[in-house]
Amino acid sequence: MIVRPRLHWLRMLFVIRGSVLPDILPQLLLTAVFATVVTVLHGTLFLWKVPLNFVPFSLIGITLAIFLGFRNSTSYARYWEARMLWGAVLNDTRSLARQATSFATDASTVPPFVHRLIAFVHALRHQLRDTDPAADLRRILPPDDCERLAAMQFKPAILLRMASEWIGARHREGTLPSVAVQAMEGPMCQLSTALGGCERIANTPIPYTYAVILHRTVYLYCFLLPFGLVDAIGPTTPVVVAFVAYTFFALEALSAEIEEPFGTEPNDLALHAMSVSIEATLRETIGEPITQSASVSDSYVLL
Repeated sequence: MIVRPRLHWLRMLFVIRGSVLPDILPQLLLTAVFATVVTVLHGTLFLWKVPLNFVPFSLIGITLAIFLGFRNSTSYARYWEARMLWGAVLNDTRSLARQATSFATDASTVPPFVHRLIAFVHALRHQLRDTDPAADLRRILPPDDCERLAAMQFKPAILLRMASEWIGARHREGTLPSVAVQAMEGPMCQLSTALGGCERIANTPIPYTYAVILHRTVYLYCFLLPFGLVDAIGPTTPVVVAFVAYTFFALEALSAEIEEPFGTEPNDLALHAMSVSIEATLRETIGEPITQSASVSDSYVLL
């Protein structure tokens, strides 16, 4: 995820890093070259003058803009919901760590519980990105917990169960009062809800036909546009076509990028930075030093 201060308006015109320009540059150049050829040939294709003007493109352009706006709104809604779910993970893990340190009469039993919460956060990130959590789990958990998780497919769910087992065991020992158990059940359920919400977003993309229809329409529009403009604006046709194509291609690429908010694209959620931040605040809650691996990077580019 790109996180940077607001740039001067002039510098914003030339920003490359974090924009979708590198992704759409090949098709943008192809469109500009094609528009140049059409302009040189005065809209003639195989000795046949293509009878188009700007009127149909004006009508289609409005519809296409509405469709692009809908796609971007839908993608951003998924992105923002994912961010809200990770915000809930931060709040609920903090609440559980605070309750455990406040209510448990034996403070020495609290760190294993908080470590399981930290492991849950990292395991959730790895599950959403389809990466291997083994290194993080070995760094956070004792060997017996890692061995228990090794054969599990849905490690975040199992870690929530293991955290609940800690609550039950402390309650049976009498070191965690019943009122604390009831209070901690709420955040535990919220973590389970956040886990399910993240899995729903990751496993349910926007229907594929939306992307296909939009993709085809954008490309047909941009490649036919030179024929409709060449008679009206002449030599400036490639410039106008390139600008229109940049707008449509960029909006399509951006909507496709943020549709999957848990990825590693520049504009996806900074899951690694958020996981590290959650680990740091939970370790501070139980009085543990923040290790180098749990310190938040001060880089503007957070992946």
